[in-house]
Amino acid sequence: MINRLSTVLECSRVFALPMTIMAWFVAFTYAVSVSGNVNFGLIALLGLALVHLSANILDDYFDYKTLIKQVNYDKQEYLKNSQKTKCRLLVLGYIKEKELLIIAAIYLAIAGSIGLFFYLKCGVGVIYYTIIGGIIAIFYSFLSKLRLSELAIALAYGPALFGGVYYVMTKTYSWEVFLLSVPTMLVTVILLYIHTIMDFKFDLNEGHKTIANSFKSQKDALVILKWLLILAYTTPLLLCIFDVLDWQVCLVWVTIPLAKDLYKSLELFAENPDSIPEHKWYHFPMENMRNAPSFMIRMYQSRNLTIYYSLILALAIVLALN
Repeated sequence: MINRLSTVLECSRVFALPMTIMAWFVAFTYAVSVSGNVNFGLIALLGLALVHLSANILDDYFDYKTLIKQVNYDKQEYLKNSQKTKCRLLVLGYIKEKELLIIAAIYLAIAGSIGLFFYLKCGVGVIYYTIIGGIIAIFYSFLSKLRLSELAIALAYGPALFGGVYYVMTKTYSWEVFLLSVPTMLVTVILLYIHTIMDFKFDLNEGHKTIANSFKSQKDALVILKWLLILAYTTPLLLCIFDVLDWQVCLVWVTIPLAKDLYKSLELFAENPDSIPEHKWYHFPMENMRNAPSFMIRMYQSRNLTIYYSLILALAIVLALN
């Protein structure tokens, strides 16, 4: 039973769940500061997590179906053309395609029930956010073939998540919460963009068209990463300019060393994909490397940047509004 649960969680890519939890936490903290409903906020986290996990499963499933057609389901050829951490258990036969779809359907069914609960309790506004989240979760794999994956993530983790959480907790709309979503939206997009830089060749093999592989090489694609990082550390100033928060938002700048290390790590990867970046004490936590240390270390670096950045931004909200 435990082994089966572990398999389901790995197929769901549960290690990526902090990106949803951290974005939710910032929105939750802001809503609590204006007397939002704490219980509804916690229920919303469950729904968001389930939608995220279902999106991960469906993304892997559709990628798997596309790639096995290209290699005539030659297992060795598949592994050459796909990221080692992707669909590993499906390829090795530890889980079946039908089971993946059932798990995704269960996740979405529970998330849909939560959406219905909020519709009955909070009003019609819930429907708008639920539709946006559902469309992105189900069609994300197809959007990623049209160079729209970054836009989809920006929408999902920006106005949709922040607006939705704020709405169910306060039963109101707020332009301020949309502005608040911009910094954390950017660090989440950075995480995705780093993934696509490292999957540069694999995405081409799988028919994915990303912003990263629209460049001639991984090294050339780093220019977008540089600007995303710059924006992530300048947009918090907008929260001061528009009087959403105060100077405390500048506390996120203490994570700049993490951002610099991450960028250097990707530069090293562009030169040598098998390279292992230097570990520093503030890079952790880092868990299972899934037999792909070069890839996973950088994913953990970007994930941890998202965690630290979001936690500090949430602290800035508490300091500014209380």
